[in-house]
Amino acid sequence: MTTATDIAEAQLKMPLRREPDIGRRLLHRTLKPLIGTPVNAVITLVSLWIIWLAVKGAYGWLVTRAVTTGGAQACKMGQGACWPYYEAKLRFMTFGVYPYDEHWRVMLAMILFLGAIIVTMIPRFWTSRLLVLWGVTIVTTAVLLWGGVFGLRYVPTTQWSGLPLSFLLSAVGLALGFPLGVVLALARSSKLPAIRVIAIVFIEVIRGVPLISILFMASVMLPLFMPSGITVDKLLRAQIAIIIFAAAYIAEAVRGGLQAIPRGQHEAASAMGLHYWQSMRLIVLPQALKIAIPPLVNISIGFFQDTTLVTIIGLLDFLSTVRTAMTDPNWVGIAVLEGYVFAAVVFLVFSYGMGAYSRFLERRMRLGHD
Repeated sequence: MTTATDIAEAQLKMPLRREPDIGRRLLHRTLKPLIGTPVNAVITLVSLWIIWLAVKGAYGWLVTRAVTTGGAQACKMGQGACWPYYEAKLRFMTFGVYPYDEHWRVMLAMILFLGAIIVTMIPRFWTSRLLVLWGVTIVTTAVLLWGGVFGLRYVPTTQWSGLPLSFLLSAVGLALGFPLGVVLALARSSKLPAIRVIAIVFIEVIRGVPLISILFMASVMLPLFMPSGITVDKLLRAQIAIIIFAAAYIAEAVRGGLQAIPRGQHEAASAMGLHYWQSMRLIVLPQALKIAIPPLVNISIGFFQDTTLVTIIGLLDFLSTVRTAMTDPNWVGIAVLEGYVFAAVVFLVFSYGMGAYSRFLERRMRLGHD
């Protein structure tokens, strides 16, 4: 008869089963798509080789062969990056023709503006207090940039240029174009023929012409329709053109989200006794905007880059100040790649930041929905 002691001794004599190696399994799952087949292995090796060449070339240009001291003559003899060029032209490329001794004002204004945007991107701060924050930010930014009060020197908008100008045009254009685009999307989906036709005509006409044409018309044609003696600031005209253009594209992205909402959602809202605007605000629009996040972010990135077109109406955007810096007689033909690399890095940082935030927002919205 088997006793408990015999069972315990038998269990002690049994070989111990090893726990599966979690690290080895994780490594296997990671490497299998890369080298699981001969084709994957070749593609991986070629890709690593290309990456290595790119990193090696970039490191050599930025560090090994770079010129770190001296002036234009030293860079002319060098074969790598000209770091003295950044020391001489960085502030001009960033702030343009804004008064040199007043750069602290525009820098502080941009820090405040970016800080408000970062706070707005955090979901826990999505309350009515954001309106107060933005009201204070807009007033403070305007005072810092314009001046004329509190002992600050007055700076006209004709001297606003560089990265702050590009940033303000895109941020304000998208911020004001978004609500207009939502209204246009709802109007195009309306059952009222007159409202629907007006929205369709507006959207299709604006989307049917390039942004450069809208900017040109706002700069040249709009003053012709103004009463005698009344002028509109050039920067304001460009901003209005960007808002209108952005609204047309945002409207189509939002309309795509509206069409993806099942009809049952509208019927359920009606069954609950909600009228049109209540159902849109509480049920339909939140779901539609969640679906429209990827195209909306794509539009935002595109418009931030398209602000370079304002140079056609005489405004010095960020890319224009980079190009202007290259025309300095002391640096002509010496530092060409340096300026464009700086511009590319700035655009890449902002564009990647917007893309990363959109992915975070998608994950959060999906988790909240589930």
